[in-house]
Amino acid sequence: MLSEEHEALRASVRDFAREVVAPVIGEFYEKHAFPYEIVRRMGAMGLFGLPFPEDVGGMGGDYLALCLALEELARVDSSVAITLEAAISLGAMPIYRFGTDAQRARWLPDLISGERLAAFGLTEPGAGSDAGGTVTRAVLDGDEWVINGAKCFITNSGTDITSLVTVTAVTGTTADGAKEISTIIVPSGTPGLTVLPGYSKVGWCASDTHELILEDVRVPAENLLGPRGRGFAQFLRILDEGRIAIAALATGLSQGCVDESLTYARGRHAFGHPIGDFQAIKFKISDMEVRTHTSRLAYHDAAARLISGADFKRAAAIAKLHASEAAVTNAREATQIHGGYGFINETPVARFWRDSKILEIGEGTSEVQRMIIARDLGI
Repeated sequence: MLSEEHEALRASVRDFAREVVAPVIGEFYEKHAFPYEIVRRMGAMGLFGLPFPEDVGGMGGDYLALCLALEELARVDSSVAITLEAAISLGAMPIYRFGTDAQRARWLPDLISGERLAAFGLTEPGAGSDAGGTVTRAVLDGDEWVINGAKCFITNSGTDITSLVTVTAVTGTTADGAKEISTIIVPSGTPGLTVLPGYSKVGWCASDTHELILEDVRVPAENLLGPRGRGFAQFLRILDEGRIAIAALATGLSQGCVDESLTYARGRHAFGHPIGDFQAIKFKISDMEVRTHTSRLAYHDAAARLISGADFKRAAAIAKLHASEAAVTNAREATQIHGGYGFINETPVARFWRDSKILEIGEGTSEVQRMIIARDLGI
């Protein structure tokens, strides 16, 4: 059972998603346009500060609060949900977790208020799941880091309100000959940082995603985020947390498929009956509800473990794996239930279908989640 505070948050975000997002998001989606006004209103609601303590300007909530908000947003639209998820778990959270007092004071207020967004530059053209294959390099030249490389598929990296991107880069070699990977803050507009045009994506079409080129980018030495050489450990922690958030987002998409399918099954008639009277449709929707319910239980469990300080790595992988695959299945079944209408982009289920597949890829593929689970089981 959720607390009264969590229930109130869920209801507030649900109303916002239905009344503010749902009526307009389809137009943004088809134009591949970023919904600045929606983001501004989410900031005014305090959503970007949900999991941060009040002493840094946050709402004093917890990670479950963030997940509940993501579920309710994704129940209507995933582009808006991933904008919030990436802004917090990939953007502001590294600054909060690993930043110095000075870095927190400079960057967090605007990120937590939602007035600005931050991005996390991990993936490269030749380094995705194998993040150890990072080739972007940073060399210390006096009191400046000089960075050269490229990052791809970076969310929230090219908006008008993006303030920074934290990038992982090879900064040397460890004692055993492995790459020393560190994380460095690169402010937007730094000379040498080029934001390439946005991708033409299958889904998440109202979110912001770009490739970044770094050519002799110079930033102060104090822009190092956390200790030198701890970049690999940092992004593993960030991704572990983010997988719970993605599981919540996937659960919201799954629930949206149930919602839309129920409405359609009650209103669409065939052979003199609502199609919901037919056992084939009843069973499809029942299975969709089972998958959604199980996904919700999984991410709630993982979030509870994170909040309590317990080991949550395996639980996060389980939640992300199950919820993402459930979302893909639910989106396919919802499209089937809607028939030809499910293939028309104006319908929500068409967006759900287009948005679902990336959930099995981003922030750790399904194959990576299975590797994590197996390793944690000792095999």
